[in-house]
Amino acid sequence: MPVPVRVNDVERERNARRFAEKWRGRGDEKGDTQTFWLELLHDVCGCERPGDVVTFEKRVDLEHKSFIDAYIPGARVLIEQKSLGVDLDRAAPQSDGTSKTPFEQAKRYSDWLPYEERPRWIVVCDFASFRIHDMQRPKAAPEVVLLEDLAKEARKLSFLLDPRGPSPKDIRELDVSVKAGKLVGKLYEALLSRYANPDDPASLRSLNVLCVRVVFLLYAEDAGLFAKGAFHDYLAARRNVARHALMELFDVLDQRPEDRDPYLDEDLAAFPYVDGGLFACPSGHRERGVEVPRLDGEVLKIILEEMSEGFDWSGISPTIFGAVFESTLNPETRRGGGMHYTSIENIHRVIDPLFLDRLRAELDEILAAPAGGRRTQRLRNYQQRIAGLTFLDPACGSGNFLTETYLSLRRLENRVIGELAHGQISFAEGEFTPIQVSIGQFYGIEVNDFAVSVARTALWIAEAQMMKETRAIVQIYEDVLPLKDYDNIREGNALRMDWGEVVPRDRLNYIMGNPPFVGASMMTKAQKDEAVAIFGKIPRSNSIDYVGAWYHKAARMIHDTETRAAFVSTNSITQGEQVAPLWGKLLGEYNVHIDFAWRTFVWNSEATDNAHVHCVIVGFSHGPSKGGVLYDAKKDGAVAVTNAKNINGYLMDAPNVLIVNRGKPICDAPPVTYGNKPADGGNLLLSQEEKNALINHDPKIAPCIRRYIGSRDFINNDEARYCLWLKDVSANVYSHNREIMRRLEAVRQMRLASSAAPTRALADVPYRFFSTPQPEGPCLCIPEVSSERRRYIPMGPLPEGAIASNKLLILPGAGLYHFGILISAVHMAWTRAICGRLKSDYQYSGAIVYNNFPWPEATPAQREKIEKTAQAILDARTLYPDSSLADLYGRLTMPEPLQKAHRANDAAVRAAYGFDKDLSEEEVVARLMGMYERLAGEKLG
Repeated sequence: MPVPVRVNDVERERNARRFAEKWRGRGDEKGDTQTFWLELLHDVCGCERPGDVVTFEKRVDLEHKSFIDAYIPGARVLIEQKSLGVDLDRAAPQSDGTSKTPFEQAKRYSDWLPYEERPRWIVVCDFASFRIHDMQRPKAAPEVVLLEDLAKEARKLSFLLDPRGPSPKDIRELDVSVKAGKLVGKLYEALLSRYANPDDPASLRSLNVLCVRVVFLLYAEDAGLFAKGAFHDYLAARRNVARHALMELFDVLDQRPEDRDPYLDEDLAAFPYVDGGLFACPSGHRERGVEVPRLDGEVLKIILEEMSEGFDWSGISPTIFGAVFESTLNPETRRGGGMHYTSIENIHRVIDPLFLDRLRAELDEILAAPAGGRRTQRLRNYQQRIAGLTFLDPACGSGNFLTETYLSLRRLENRVIGELAHGQISFAEGEFTPIQVSIGQFYGIEVNDFAVSVARTALWIAEAQMMKETRAIVQIYEDVLPLKDYDNIREGNALRMDWGEVVPRDRLNYIMGNPPFVGASMMTKAQKDEAVAIFGKIPRSNSIDYVGAWYHKAARMIHDTETRAAFVSTNSITQGEQVAPLWGKLLGEYNVHIDFAWRTFVWNSEATDNAHVHCVIVGFSHGPSKGGVLYDAKKDGAVAVTNAKNINGYLMDAPNVLIVNRGKPICDAPPVTYGNKPADGGNLLLSQEEKNALINHDPKIAPCIRRYIGSRDFINNDEARYCLWLKDVSANVYSHNREIMRRLEAVRQMRLASSAAPTRALADVPYRFFSTPQPEGPCLCIPEVSSERRRYIPMGPLPEGAIASNKLLILPGAGLYHFGILISAVHMAWTRAICGRLKSDYQYSGAIVYNNFPWPEATPAQREKIEKTAQAILDARTLYPDSSLADLYGRLTMPEPLQKAHRANDAAVRAAYGFDKDLSEEEVVARLMGMYERLAGEKLG
């Protein structure tokens, strides 16, 4: 598991710069190794207690008394340290009489370790540089981080503490891909301005295809698919006719050599046949091909100098390839379609628990077995099995999930190939190809035609890169070109398509992806119609986010099969009113169970407008629950893992209860309602300045004005808002006031113009709020929205004389006992589990949270105790008259007397429920859900 760290990117860069300055020009293997690495792990990597993480002088060979300089078992890192100035490429004599380079020496130590301790990483360091060898790619060149560059490359050392985080190669590819994205964007804008009709959809489709093709050509010449510089030199030689030259090149790349004009120029004829449909006429362009605008000097400078001479495309990450290209699309179009681009880290949060963890563990177990015929056969069987797996991403976008999954399977396969080769360095041409995993195992559906072509191209690039890695293990004669032409990535609306026509159910193993993020309230009519058609006529189907339709279609697809599914989704589908309509049918009619889930975490992406969304990941399959795993991402980078007996729709280890909107409390408790709603066009509301002006001009109307309080005002003790409150006020008090009468006429006109009949009906009583549920007298109020950083929602008595807005929930007649229960940790645990969220903030609901809350059956003595502890909380607040509730309930600012009062109240409430003081919050929620289940059953009965 990752080691918790305490530095952010800014701190890491600053600390790395200081570390590099301190160690520049010095370093002795014997005297400085431990200090160097302990400081590196603590200062640069942010490990609080590095001495608990790294072991020095680990003995590996009793006979020769050999020791590993440093070893990090949690991340499986072996460190071979040399003094500054030692030549890391030079072989030195060993105690057994052989000569080895430092890496060869470390590799021998690795071989002497038990299999389960063998390192994933070997780091060879001379105090001035870190050579990082990935032992899953043993023949690949190491990633090198220089001490002098540590400030900007410190992220590449994150693998030292987090074995599941991005590798140095991943980070390098990400950096390259981000730079590539900027170049693509620059080319896109330059070409767009040169189209005759830049707003024409056909021209925009051509532009997208043109960008994909150009970048593939740049990649091909850098990655060795073409001769080095072939595309650059061809286009540079034809600057004056560049547009026609590029179109002619496209035609040639789509022709088999035997079908080409025999009189082609030599440099044009030298290009290989690409196939795969990449250079064929795209859909909608059969008559005229791809529209290519004029390629003037500025465009050619971007392509030839900045993108070709000035950049190496071979290092681009094919997984991020799609995000790089889709970042050139209009940001408004991207957001409107709900498209967000998944980071590699988040892709692995889906695919690792879905299937990859098991495949890795199985391969490790096979490789740990003694060498021999049985082990060899198990490796062959394993390879055949992973080559037979089939994957579907029904909202694949630019193919990130499919591409990263392909890369992950091929890396597993390369480990198998390395073991099966047993030193055989080549296979004769036509004899046998050891590669069995293919891009043909991956299927996708995507509504955007451009994204479809990007996804296919990303898989082709991934195939080329993995072919190169396989060739580093064993010589093979299979070529990447011509590309394999396949139609596994289908263009179409996944909600209107039969997924079984894309890939048959009996061949499918896994469904995965991140369907569009469109909230229920933001869906278009077409999207709403599509979703409701899939949900069927179920209660509150209109409240389910768009992604819910993918869950339903996946549940149907996997019914009565062993296929497993996992989606990234906005966290709203596991909170509030959506849970019952969505998960009721999934857990009931479709009989799915949740295998694993990542609770709410902040999304991060590789797109240029990095979207900050609060997400969950839910993995599910058909059949009765067999338990599951819950993952919680902590703010310090650690991940808490819980083995659950049953994961319900709220992502809790609790029974499959469904908490529905309820009009009245399920227990004997005061009714709750929202505060007063004006529906006035803003005319009944006043700022403090407007209130003062009115009263200064006409002091007699002071009784008509009251303080108006919403959630924010209540929490921050803000007295900036007021309202005209004319309920039960005689008209002769204000009818003479021109400003008030002007406002009332504006309210009347606004209501008359409303499309809502209830609003129009109140046009004749403009002096009344639309709803006025608040009686005179004391009220307990609960803010509708409150920060999730607070331990308690800061509720309390409504200030005397104030009018609660409809952003406050009010409980007229509630007493100290009710306040004590509702402000308790028990009620907060219930709220956190089931309330809706606004981003990550609590969105308290009377119909969901309050009315379904199971109250304790408290004895008179217990009620009295809770009343006393509740009063103590109010008393503690009065000790700080100048502090708002926001001040008092800040995570870092809550005063000790108030904390003490809350702890006493929490204990009293737990006692009333019969909950042990050591019960975790998760267990408290499980108990409450059990109580709710019984109460709801009694109501139905």
